[in-house]
Amino acid sequence: MEIISGIGLTGIGFSPLVAWQAIVLLGGLALLLLLFGIVRGARGSILRIAALGILVLALFNPHLESENRTPQPDIAVIAVDESSSQNTGDRRAHIKSALKEVQEKLAQHKNLQVRVIRGQETDDGTQLFSELNRALADLPKGRLAGAVIISDGQIHDTPKAKDKKFDRPLHLLLTGKPDERDRRLVVERAPAYGIVGKEVKIRVRVEDNPKKPAGASGRAALTLKIDGKKIIRKSVPIGQSATISLPVDHGGATIVEMEVQKMARELSLANNRAVISVNGVRDRLRVLLVSGQPHLGERTWRNLLKSDPSVDLVHFTILRPPEKNDFTPLNELALISFPIRELFEVKLHEFDLIVFDRYVIRFVLPPNYFQNIEKYVQKGGAVLAAVGPDFAGVRSLYHTPLGKILPGEPSGPVIETGFRAKLTDKGRRHPVTGGLPGSEGKEAKWGRWFRQIDAVPKKGHTLLNGAEGKPLLILDRVGEGRVAQFMSDQIWLWARGHDGGGPHAELLRRLSHWLMKEPDLEEEDLRAKVDGKELTIERRSLDPNQPPITLTAPSGNKTILKLQDNKSGAATVTVTADETGLYKIEDGRRQTLAAIGKLNPAELSDLRASPDKIQPLVKASGGGIAWISEGMPDFRRTKPGRSGAGNGWFGLVNNGAYTVTGVRQVPLFPALLFLLLVAGGIMFSWWREGQ
Repeated sequence: MEIISGIGLTGIGFSPLVAWQAIVLLGGLALLLLLFGIVRGARGSILRIAALGILVLALFNPHLESENRTPQPDIAVIAVDESSSQNTGDRRAHIKSALKEVQEKLAQHKNLQVRVIRGQETDDGTQLFSELNRALADLPKGRLAGAVIISDGQIHDTPKAKDKKFDRPLHLLLTGKPDERDRRLVVERAPAYGIVGKEVKIRVRVEDNPKKPAGASGRAALTLKIDGKKIIRKSVPIGQSATISLPVDHGGATIVEMEVQKMARELSLANNRAVISVNGVRDRLRVLLVSGQPHLGERTWRNLLKSDPSVDLVHFTILRPPEKNDFTPLNELALISFPIRELFEVKLHEFDLIVFDRYVIRFVLPPNYFQNIEKYVQKGGAVLAAVGPDFAGVRSLYHTPLGKILPGEPSGPVIETGFRAKLTDKGRRHPVTGGLPGSEGKEAKWGRWFRQIDAVPKKGHTLLNGAEGKPLLILDRVGEGRVAQFMSDQIWLWARGHDGGGPHAELLRRLSHWLMKEPDLEEEDLRAKVDGKELTIERRSLDPNQPPITLTAPSGNKTILKLQDNKSGAATVTVTADETGLYKIEDGRRQTLAAIGKLNPAELSDLRASPDKIQPLVKASGGGIAWISEGMPDFRRTKPGRSGAGNGWFGLVNNGAYTVTGVRQVPLFPALLFLLLVAGGIMFSWWREGQ
């Protein structure tokens, strides 16, 4: 770029030698006197007026003014749309090649600078004109040559032509190809919450672009996958809303993936998919607490379960075994007959958790009821057994059909000595026991217990060890259900604060909610959390050695991520998501999904390249539109007011802007000349007067 300075003549200026008011006043008085002489017929009066005029002009000091001018380069702005819709087809390649070619062509023009800006993508779509307006506001006035937009035309902050006027040409270079076809899946309504065991209704719509003619009908196949397992297939009408019922089988997040059948010659499948998350909540948690005998820890369990307002507790205690006969009439043993058959046979599967607290075989419950409980667990139920000294004897709960599902087998006498519960390696990583208050450091600072039943863990995971390193708390999964086993009945010592106490309430709360399949307490889990553009991936596992994470973006690009283990069972990583849409996260065994942006992002509402949104603005500015796939236009410099585009070319205005670096003043007449004219006029007027 070459800049040549020059001189420009601007006109005649005046620099009065005295205040111009004084010149006007004195000149006016002298003129009145001379006019009086003319009226009296005095000779030489006209010459005196001429001499006076020359004198007044000399006092105003007229001069020619010229400026030293330095030409300023014009500025052309290139606005680039790099939003997610540009991931379709060859559009990224179009952007790269077009930007390079435009910069090279504009560099050939002297006295022209080029600035490149890039639009932003938000939940409301591509925001390009806000960035363009901000860039134009920062330009020096009178130096804008024009703007070139490289986009697929899907810009969602495009102003109306009547509201926004560009006084310089606005040109559009379109990525993609004309006459593209696309299908889109729209989620019109999806509930955020659902009751476990009931169905929720979602409303979807399938849109084809371009739309079918009025009166035309068609259907498309819609596939729904629930939690990556259960698959539902539906046929839905195109262009009309359809309502679909989905079951909520468990608490926590139920992830529903939806994908509609692709159409012929479809542009992209990115907006054929959608994902929603329905948080399953239980209407009421029903817990059955069976106390085999009255003891000091019985009230601890009851108080804990009754303190939770979401829990409906049914509790019964065996006060007198059938073999004990003290001649008390049966109708005086209780006010009502306890509904054993109804609880353990008819309505057993309505309970979310069954707790056996120091239960002893006394033939209150027949063996077939324990078989019912075993089947209940296999089909998804939960059992918690807190055992006492009788567990090591002949009346042990282990000798019932429940022994098949209990993870700990009694193997010796009752250990009666003081001990402190200790976390195992898996216990430090398991969400039930990991991070319990007082567990910091190598040794947990919890109060002592004094009784434990010796047992051998047959299966499951031991989270707490007790006396002599024996298992104290064992958790296991059985079929679709879960089982937990406490090998001591003295957790009530923590509740009483003995020897400093311990986190009994938090431990039992976590344990009961893990048994009832609370998602936040899953020990093997992969989840993703979205905060704006930040995607946080968390994997919980009892195994510290885990493979890396594979993150698949909506465009199909895959990234391998390594998580940072926090030594407490969780490993996390946070990344910035550059694309809008559905992300897939996999670790080889589990997978989850995350949606970046709105449920129906504007960026994916129409992926077809089209000039329709921007065309009114381009036309009003005198600019041009061209498809990159059909060839790049040339660029010309035009004069202000001339046409800004033509066949195969775009115009950029040559404003001729400059800056003034100095001003030069040249007197119109030399001072000596003024003096001679005035003196000559006065002398000549005197000579005429003397004739």
